[in-house]
Amino acid sequence: MSNTMALPKDQLVQQALARMQGSLADNTWTVREKLALTCRILFDRGHDSGLAGQISARGPQPGTFYTQQLGLGFDEISASNLLLVNEDLEVLEGQGMANPANRFHSWLYRARPDVNCIIHTHPTHVAALSMLEVPLQVSHMDVCPLYDDCAFLERWPGVPVGNEEGEIIAAALGDKRAILLSHHGQLSTGADIEQACVTANLIERAAQLQLLAMSAGSIQPIDPALAREAHDWIDRPKRHGAAFNYFARQSLRKHADCLN
Repeated sequence: MSNTMALPKDQLVQQALARMQGSLADNTWTVREKLALTCRILFDRGHDSGLAGQISARGPQPGTFYTQQLGLGFDEISASNLLLVNEDLEVLEGQGMANPANRFHSWLYRARPDVNCIIHTHPTHVAALSMLEVPLQVSHMDVCPLYDDCAFLERWPGVPVGNEEGEIIAAALGDKRAILLSHHGQLSTGADIEQACVTANLIERAAQLQLLAMSAGSIQPIDPALAREAHDWIDRPKRHGAAFNYFARQSLRKHADCLN
């Protein structure tokens, strides 16, 4: 006889969360390895746009972060060729130079002590949606971690190599997890690399769904209370870790060299 068929939803949710804690394994990759894996994961999932976009994670000392070197595509990043830079983008470890557009990462890390990873990319559907100057519309369960958690910068401030762009983007992001940048792309953040990576993939998926739905009719909003419930159910470290591990397994079948 079943012991759970008569239980209320809140109890079933708590049971499931407790089981996740014991059943979903954490990974043991280093920060460098996870950042390199993120570059390959995003390349495989449509975030490649030549040399555009930057991915970073806080470094071992305050005011430092790891990022890829300018001139390498996401599919060429490995744990060994990442750079460690300071807030002025001076290279502390590694060869080459950082993308000058990484300057706004320094501003975001200063503004958001809770953020440990920043992903800025120009994936196809996000870039297309950004040209319409409309906010991201979350209206599907799968992308609810972005519900009321994706900001919108309507006016493009130009290429983000100046301090002004850093201030503008940091202010527009506020306390949100992600932001859609008009005529530009997306920016996703995370308390860890796993969360940022999953969020970046979600925002591209959300933009794709929005464009498809807009081409067929009017998007209908979802109930705010249910959307917030789904946000909190999906947006959890264990779930992000499991999703990241799955993406990593997929990418490692093609990109085993990224852990070199």
